Amino acid sequence: MAIPTPVYADTAAAESGPGVGATPAFSPLYQQIKALILQSLQAGEWKPGDLIPSEMELAARFRVSQGTVRKAIDELAAENLVIRRQGRGTFVATHAEQHVQYRFLRLMPDSGDASSEGPAERTIIDCKRLRAPADIARTLGLRSGDAVLQVRRVLAFQGVPTILEDLWLPGGPFRGLSAERLASFQGTMYALFETEFGVRMVRAEEKLRALAADEESASLLNVAPGTPLLSVERIAYTYNDAPMELRRGLYRTDTHHYHNTLS
Repeated sequence: MAIPTPVYADTAAAESGPGVGATPAFSPLYQQIKALILQSLQAGEWKPGDLIPSEMELAARFRVSQGTVRKAIDELAAENLVIRRQGRGTFVATHAEQHVQYRFLRLMPDSGDASSEGPAERTIIDCKRLRAPADIARTLGLRSGDAVLQVRRVLAFQGVPTILEDLWLPGGPFRGLSAERLASFQGTMYALFETEFGVRMVRAEEKLRALAADEESASLLNVAPGTPLLSVERIAYTYNDAPMELRRGLYRTDTHHYHNTLS
């Protein structure tokens, strides 16, 4: 594939790149290199789990110093887009890895940790294609009426239904996704998106509020109508802040709690 050349800033004149005398750029050189690496990730040149070229190879590719590449990769690692492994190199991060499988799921059991419960038991209630309502289209950066995939499922832990989720996905990138495929895949949903549809969720935003269970959600979660539930609305993004999923979940919190670490 063609290798893009970074637009070098005047401050990078000491680098060996061709940018001397070029129009000054408005971002530091390492951020330009970071953007070029992101382009390659988005284009699928290196897929989740792949080893990316070494800092020395990337420095030669982009005609910059190894230190500039290292600083770009430092930021990518801090954002959980790549993972450094001592003595092995740098790899594209993936949701298939055990320690990051549930990176976006913050519901924890009151006793023990998430691993003590084992994997969630998934029940797919519905999976259908439809025209996007205006609010869903707006959230996903689509036009009203564009095709979306709507999925409803229940996650149970140790036989207890705990999370009711409704998901909306843009129809184009997820063409061919079915209830049967969702039910049969052994890993997490985000790992499925990576391996079969080439879509990696890299960050998410959430809104939390308290709601009372209505008749339908109460029946699916096996609680009484009016039971307090935690409502979590999540927008998940792939590279370059492209929204790829809207997820609305209702969580039981009688034996679980929402846990987050702030720093």
